[in-house]
Amino acid sequence: MLPSLTPAGLARYIEHTLLSADASAGDIETICAEAREHNFFSVCVNGSWVAAARHFLDGSDVRVVGSVGFPLGAMAADVKRFETEVAVDDGAHEIDVVLNVARLKAGEDQYVLRELIDVVEAADERTVKVILETCLLNDAEKVRACKLVVESGAHFVKTSTGFSTAGATIADVKLMRETVGPKFGVKASGGVRDAQTALAMIAAGATRLGTSSGIAIVQGSAGGGTC
Repeated sequence: MLPSLTPAGLARYIEHTLLSADASAGDIETICAEAREHNFFSVCVNGSWVAAARHFLDGSDVRVVGSVGFPLGAMAADVKRFETEVAVDDGAHEIDVVLNVARLKAGEDQYVLRELIDVVEAADERTVKVILETCLLNDAEKVRACKLVVESGAHFVKTSTGFSTAGATIADVKLMRETVGPKFGVKASGGVRDAQTALAMIAAGATRLGTSSGIAIVQGSAGGGTC
């Protein structure tokens, strides 16, 4: 059964996202204005736009999320730590970091864990969400990844970058929720484009939704009678 949410309630799940390589300052200003208007939880931007997003959102309750290691997660661990530090200095309230998928698949759990601990430390008590890129993992690897994220001191597991072969699925959100328990954060991202899908992700256990379709989602929820 889908949850009952007003459009305003649904908006508070949404991280309004713009991570394209060709996003301009004007594009960032636009998504920030949209986030203010609809009272989305946050905007999610690439690192070079964190300071601009903070400026455009000054005086609002909308938070700024800086992406780290995006979109592949395959750079050196020290680079991720430094990128996190810069995002914090530029005003990021939260960090979304991409897990090193290849190292996880190779069974190098201690490498993955150390890297995540470093990012959590660099985030200086800010919320850290770890992107698993679930479409590249089997279920056993997803479970291992979730357990490492919890152990690292991060605060959320997140399904996808939206830049790989597939995005969030209901099955993956349910598996992640079952693995991390009832109180840990779960963010569904990638392919969440309408109110019905958004509500289904929340019913499966998502506590945040990463999407570039936030306006369509809240407008759809208002007109469709589903929430």
